[in-house]
Parts: sequence; structure tokens; C-alpha cells
Amino acid sequence: MTVHPTIALLQSSSLTSVVQQEIERQILAGELEPGAKLTEAALAERLGVSRGPIREAFRSLEESGLVRQEKNRGVFVRNIDLGEAMEIYDLRALMDEAVGRRLAERITPEQLKAVRGMVEQMEQAVKAGDADRYHLINLDFHDKLVEFAGNRKLTAIYRRLIKELSLFRRMNLADGKLLPISANEHRAIVKAIASGDREAAGRAMREHVMESKERTERNNAPQPVRANSRKVRHA
Repeated sequence: MTVHPTIALLQSSSLTSVVQQEIERQILAGELEPGAKLTEAALAERLGVSRGPIREAFRSLEESGLVRQEKNRGVFVRNIDLGEAMEIYDLRALMDEAVGRRLAERITPEQLKAVRGMVEQMEQAVKAGDADRYHLINLDFHDKLVEFAGNRKLTAIYRRLIKELSLFRRMNLADGKLLPISANEHRAIVKAIASGDREAAGRAMREHVMESKERTERNNAPQPVRANSRKVRHA
């Protein structure tokens, strides 16, 4: 039976989307590490598909900032260095400030209840010492706030930035002592938004991002070289 061209296109597009989502998941989960070379043949065999959807997925992943294609060399998972990560934090701070100001005016009771619930889940993760769960809830919390702001363009740009930042795999929340501090910052964000004070809400969100930036910068600062403590005997 001959498949109608439109149906064939939809089937192909759907398969490409599934393949893209799976490769993206592997990249963000660290299964495909920054700098790793991605080959069509290996991924096609692993995912049980032809090379066509893999090739299309590579194009979409390049547009989303997760991979880079180098002429005559192939496709590689992008590597975000500290300098680029700092630039992303600066841009996020500006975006989050705008989101906070907007939400102070328009957030609904249902949305407020949802983000309060996320903060409670983060606080539970802190008590359990579960940094991985905390990190996932933290990402969802910020994604929901941006989504609730109701600007689709801003949401799309924000999500791309977060994916790029995920490639910078040095976790600034790895130190368990920092989790309660971060949780308190999220509680303060919700309180400021709920107050309806545009300035306070914008400031709380901007300062939270800048604190995260400073934590990341401190955690990745070069460690000072210790001088040899042994005394040198002079003849």
C-alpha cells in the first residue's frame, strides 16, 4: 500500500521529534558528555532508526545550542566554559527580573499555589539531603515561573539558555550546605511575587540568579597552589 506523502511527512516528523528528544535527554543527563562526537551510524543503531531522523535531529539540536557541526569533522556535544556560563547567568538575571515584575501583577491563585508546592518539595529534598531531586524541582520551578509570565518568545529563549547552562556540568549546588540557602531564596521569591510588589519581585528573582552565578564562580575558581612547607636548609 502506498503511503500518502502528507502522512509520510507526518510520520517522519514525528520520528525525528522523538529521536531529537531522546538525544537531548542523553545530553542533558550527561550520558553524552560535552565534547563527545556524535555519529549518525552509531546513534541510528542504538535508537533503532535510519540515519535520516538522526540527521534532522542534529539540525534541530544545533539550533537549540546543544551540539555543534564542524565541517569535515562531524557533530559534537557543545562544551560551555565558565566564561560563557557567566554570560548566561547575566542574561538570565535580566530575564528573571522582568518575569518577577510581570508575575507580581498577573499571577493567579492557582499558579501561586503550584509554585508554593514546589518550594515545599524543595525544602523536603533539603531535609532528605537529596541534591539531585532538589536540582530537578529547582529547574521546574523556574520554568513554571517563566511560563506563567505568558510571553512565549521569552519562554523559548529562556529554555534554550537553561539547556546550554546544563552543559556546564559543574554543579554549584553540590555542596549540601548551600541547599537550605537556595531554598530560602526560592521562598523569598514566592513571597515577593505574592505581595504584588513589582520592584520587590523583580529584585528577588534577579538577586537569586546573581547569587547562583557567584556560587558557581566560587566553586570553579582556580585553587591556590600551596607553597612547600618544608624549610630549606642553607649550607
